[in-house]
Amino acid sequence: MKAVILAAGEGKRLRPFTETMPKVMLPVANKPILEYVVESLKKAGIHDIVIVVGYKKEVIMEHFKDYKDVKIEYVTQDKQIGTAHALLQAKKHIKNDFIVVSGDNIIDHKSFINLIKDESKYSILIKTREQSMKYGAVALEKDTLKGISKKPDRKSKFISTGIYKLPSSIFKDIEKMGLEGIYDLTNIIQILIDRGVKIKSVNADLWMEFVYPWDLIHVNEFMTHFTPSSVSGIIEKGVTIKGSVSVGKNTTIYSGCYIIGPVAIGEGCEIGPNACIFPSTTIGNDSVIHPFSQIRNSVILDDTHIGSNSFISHSIIGRGCILGNNFSNMVGNAIKKIEEKFEELDNIGTMIGEHSIINDHVVVEPGVIIGRNCHIKSVKRIMENIPSECKVM
Repeated sequence: MKAVILAAGEGKRLRPFTETMPKVMLPVANKPILEYVVESLKKAGIHDIVIVVGYKKEVIMEHFKDYKDVKIEYVTQDKQIGTAHALLQAKKHIKNDFIVVSGDNIIDHKSFINLIKDESKYSILIKTREQSMKYGAVALEKDTLKGISKKPDRKSKFISTGIYKLPSSIFKDIEKMGLEGIYDLTNIIQILIDRGVKIKSVNADLWMEFVYPWDLIHVNEFMTHFTPSSVSGIIEKGVTIKGSVSVGKNTTIYSGCYIIGPVAIGEGCEIGPNACIFPSTTIGNDSVIHPFSQIRNSVILDDTHIGSNSFISHSIIGRGCILGNNFSNMVGNAIKKIEEKFEELDNIGTMIGEHSIINDHVVVEPGVIIGRNCHIKSVKRIMENIPSECKVM
């Protein structure tokens, strides 16, 4: 059986982090989320994969150019006008039943196996709804899909993962409905249900998706618990390491550092001396954490420098950022606009786009998003979002 991974979109709601890379390549526990999807498919026995690319496709193709044990073919969606239109681009590569999955999911291989084993012609992977109300709802009659929507529904117990097992005949349906201007796969599935097509529901075990920048923090927090301990590089005397900690090659952890896992530190990094790294933190390759700084539950991307005596918590720092000494972000509640509504988020820090430079003694309020290539002068308190390519003098 083949799998089609939809990975053509930008992920506009994840800006500024998707301004230079597609959403599916954002790192979770120091690995692109798309790689988790490919690995789960491989573990489920699927070694023939078609990836639908589009926005910044070169980033995806470069990352997987030497990927082993899986045959990956690429097709391009030139205009991102809908998930069904994206799937249609893979038509010539699919002759039999197949799995379609979005490339921005965390999904375990057992869920894929359950979907493959189901004998129904059409199947959908669903998940029990928790507190989040940002995912589309499904209506069931026993284990048969009776309705599906892209909008949340508090009355529904289950949500759609957007992962299906489908027959190759679906492409004819997509082509016909495309003539009517229907390009979204969810809408097409609903039309098929209305026509009497039976679609079996299969429960997912592990499934996670991120839609907004702060979601990346929560997904990273969860996935770091699956990062195995592996200590390479140089660990000086006087370093305290507790729990599951991964340290990459050519990384130096200087004396006096205190690290409590789960933590993942990439290759070629310098940490400390006397820096503290607390649980659910990932630090990308070639990053530097200067002395007496403290990082908690955060995502630090590649090539980032964080000055001395800094405090970073529940935050994302984009690749290539330079933060001066005594930088700190506040953690607390923040009001954010989500799907035309304002919602209060708990325990949120800051999100800083790539290659931004922040000078000494800067404090950032909870929930503030600083764009890409920004420059903030010293001794500033940042209380509002800052668009990309801006300066704060």
